[in-house]
Order: sequence, then structure tokens, then C-alpha cells
Amino acid sequence: MLQRAWMGSVPTLVLVACMALLSGCGSVGYLAQSVQGHLRLLSAARPVGDWLADPTTAEPLKARLALTQRIRDYAVTALHLPDNDSYRRYADLQRNAAVWNVAAAPELSLTLRTWCFPVVGCVAYRGYYDRDQADAYAELLRALGLDAGVYAVPAYSTLGKIPGSYFADPLLNTFVQSTEGELARLIFHELSHQVAFAPDDTVFNESFATTVERLGTARWLAEHGSVAARAALAAHEARRADFRALTATYRERLNALYQSAASDGDKRRGKAELLAQLRADHAALKAGAWQGYTGYDGWFDRVNNASFGVLAAYTELVPQFERLLAAQGGDLTRFYAEVQRLAALPMEERRRALQIAAPSP
Repeated sequence: MLQRAWMGSVPTLVLVACMALLSGCGSVGYLAQSVQGHLRLLSAARPVGDWLADPTTAEPLKARLALTQRIRDYAVTALHLPDNDSYRRYADLQRNAAVWNVAAAPELSLTLRTWCFPVVGCVAYRGYYDRDQADAYAELLRALGLDAGVYAVPAYSTLGKIPGSYFADPLLNTFVQSTEGELARLIFHELSHQVAFAPDDTVFNESFATTVERLGTARWLAEHGSVAARAALAAHEARRADFRALTATYRERLNALYQSAASDGDKRRGKAELLAQLRADHAALKAGAWQGYTGYDGWFDRVNNASFGVLAAYTELVPQFERLLAAQGGDLTRFYAEVQRLAALPMEERRRALQIAAPSP
């Protein structure tokens, strides 16, 4: 099952930035794979109407594509998300991810390493269209003593910055077969990045998009979802809540360990013990309440400091955004305008302003 809310789509404008300003991109090779990979993705896409009219398109895919367009229309009419050509075309990439992101953190810290690019600023990942290249870069980072990981990204956003339907973000085979709730989540999440984007602030951007996706998905399923779809989302949310609680507990324990006065050797031993306990707790949860559910196995198998850093990027500021939405009377248009105002501020001022606008209860 798609776990994009935890490991998923990160807005990637590296290729746009590099095409606009070649200086600052890490290398010619990285620039080339970014540009070529994105253009190949776009070239594979055709309008959804063409797929629906094509007699060779399998009926299950037609039904799924028709569903995406209903969700896409709902994003505009009910959630006031951008009305443009994004997710109006579809591409089968013949692979299971749009890109593979590399994330890294120090051996004894949960702070993610960042990479900086023109236009978009600094982001806490480096994306590759080829899995082998991503794995090779992760190995290089590990050789430097970092905790590094590679995770599949089913979709990403170019923030609606490039005009023309050809350059609009397409639907992909990497996510259209996910559950109805997860499909709605992803479309709402990615469109949210077109509403507001703060350079150098991955946590702000992803937490905002997560807030919109949660609200939008709940509304979509309440109004249009089947009983089965609502039940599937409820079960998924229950597991996700367990996952959040478990990982938050161990994130706090690891952070306390890393911030302590213990020697590096003791910290390494404590880290190994905590991660072993975490895996044991996951195994117990899987055997009990989750009834054998395997969707998080990969995350726990590969867990390291970078894994915890990626999780935080998607959820850390969600409570503040939810309070900000409530302060706007639940009015999404006013909420978006306030988020756009905050996104335009310098990072430290933005965080302070968010706390003031959405104080803790």
C-alpha cells in the first residue's frame, strides 16, 4: 500500500531552477539527470480524455482515471485549489516511483542535511530519476559517516511554475491504483504546493500540504466516497495514528540521547538499543492490532536518523496549521491567503508569526 503521507511526494523544482540558473547546481551530471528525467516523464503523458477514448485502455484503468478527474474537479470546487492542467494527463512510467529521494542526517543527530538550489532554496533531500544513481549517492553519504536512506516518491510537484498543459504535473501509474482515500490525499497534497511555497522551509511546506490533504480527503469521502472507501481510510488512519505515536516516542528518546552529555560511544550503543526496541515494538503492533499488516515493514527495516527527519517534515507544524484554519473560521480562501502571507516572510519570522496566528490551546 502506498505510504506517501510518510515517505512521499516532496516538491521538486531542481530542474526548473537549474534550467533558469545553471550556477549553484551540484554538478553537470545531476543537472542532466534532473532535466532529462523530468522531460521523459512529461513526454510519456497523454490527456486523460485520450486514454478514456482509447479502446486499448483497460477498463479498470479507465475507471480509475475517471475517478481522478472527479477528485480533481472537487479540488477546485470544494477546496478552492488551483484550476489548471495539473493531473489532467496520465503517464505510465513502467516503474514503481516517479523519483527516488536521498535523505541524510548525522550519525548522532536527527537534523536532516539540506541541499540548496537557485529559486527554490534549500531542501532536505536530493532526488534522482534512476534508482541506481540514488543508491550510489546514498552510499557516498554513508561513507562520509552520515545516516542516509533512499525512498521512493510516487509523485512530486513543480508548483505550477511552468506554463502550458504539456508541462503540467501529470497523473502517474505510480499512484493511480492506490486506495480512493490515498489517491485523493495525493492529489490534494500536491495541488496545495501550488497554493503556497516557502523556499528553504520543507517542514512549513509539507505540513501545510498535509493539513489540506487531511481536510480534503475527509470531506471527499464523506460526500462522495463509498462505504468501503471510508472503512479503508478509517483502518488506515488507525494504523497511521499508531505509527505516529510509536515513532514520536522513539524520536523523543533518540533526541534526548543525542542531546545528553554521554560519550559518543555510549550514544552509539544507546542508539542501537533504541532502534532494536523500536523494531520489537513494531513487531508486537503488527502481530496484534494491525493483524499482520506489512505496509510499514520497509520503513522499520531501514530506520535510521534520516528516516525520523523525513517523518517530521510532513507533520511537525500540522497542529499549528489546523489552529490557523480554525482561526479563519474554516474558510479555506482566507486560510490560503494567510499561509501565503506567512510563506513570504523570512524563515524565523515566519515560524514566530505562525505561532502567534495559531497559538497553542
